Order: sequence, then C-alpha cells, then structure tokens
Amino acid sequence: MVPAHFTEVVARNAVDEVLTIEFGPRWPWVQTFELSLPNPRNGYSPRRDLQLSRGRMPTTGKVIAELKFVFWCHMFTSRHETRLWDKHILSLFPGSSEVIAATLRLRIYNDLEVIRRVRNRVAHHEPIHAYDVADALQRMHEIVAARSGETALWLGTIDHSGTVLANRPIPGTAGPTT
Repeated sequence: MVPAHFTEVVARNAVDEVLTIEFGPRWPWVQTFELSLPNPRNGYSPRRDLQLSRGRMPTTGKVIAELKFVFWCHMFTSRHETRLWDKHILSLFPGSSEVIAATLRLRIYNDLEVIRRVRNRVAHHEPIHAYDVADALQRMHEIVAARSGETALWLGTIDHSGTVLANRPIPGTAGPTT
C-alpha cells in the first residue's frame, strides 16, 4: 500500500495545484469548477463526491483528504484537458519523459486507473493474483518520479513491495527457496 499511498498523494497534490491556479485556493466551493464535473445518475459521481466532502469539511485541505481516489483519477480525463492540463501538466510533472501534454495526461489517467483497481483490491483484502502487480508498482513509481525525483528516491528507501513480490509463491512450486 505504501507506493499506492504515495501515488495518490502525488496525484491529488498535482490536481490541487492546477485547480488552485485556475480557480483559486477555495476551488471546492467554486461553482464553475463544480459544474465542470460529471454528475451521472448511476455509478460514481465526481460532482456528488465534491458536494458531500465540502459539506462536511471547512477547508480545502480537509476536502482534499476526504475525496476518494477515483475523484483524483477522474480529474485526468480528457474533459479537463483543455482547461487544466494543456497549460500545466508538463510543469507539474517535470520528471516525465513525455513532451506532449495530451500524451502525458492520457498516460497518467491510464496508469491511475490500473493502480486504482489493484489498490482497491489490496485495501479490501481481496485476491490480486489476476492482476499484474509488478506492472502496477512500476506505474506507481513512474508517476511519483514524474512529479518529484526527491519523493521517488524517498519512496525507494521505504517501499519493500518489490522484495515481497519477488518472494511470492509461484504457481506450481513449493514457494520461494531460502
């Protein structure tokens, strides 16, 4: 869960930064922003999530902490590309090798969706053997590194998931040898 936590914080901090630039420090209460969010009748609604969170929390920081990971993932969809990401994503993720804003936005969105699915299974103590966990871990580390090289180095010193993954039982064997 450690790299997933870092990835979520990195993503939400980038979104907060771009929303603060575009809508001001009290962006959760800006109607223009609220109305830019989808509000489907069925399934997850970013708009409802924002409304509920800001109704319970008095500050932007508290709202940020309250919003679900899926909210932050949805902020990287193409609906926000022109207003938010075209102008800002390359500077918000300076460690990325991407040089085209739209390509980077799409890559981050796709990576976050993969990460979110694996993270949710792990967080709910559900099986993850059907997922490419190594790929998800790589995506986590890449997003963190794209946002901050220093944070990526720190994550590398405290994340032991690669070691755990390398020692996992392999189907058809008795498990790792010691």
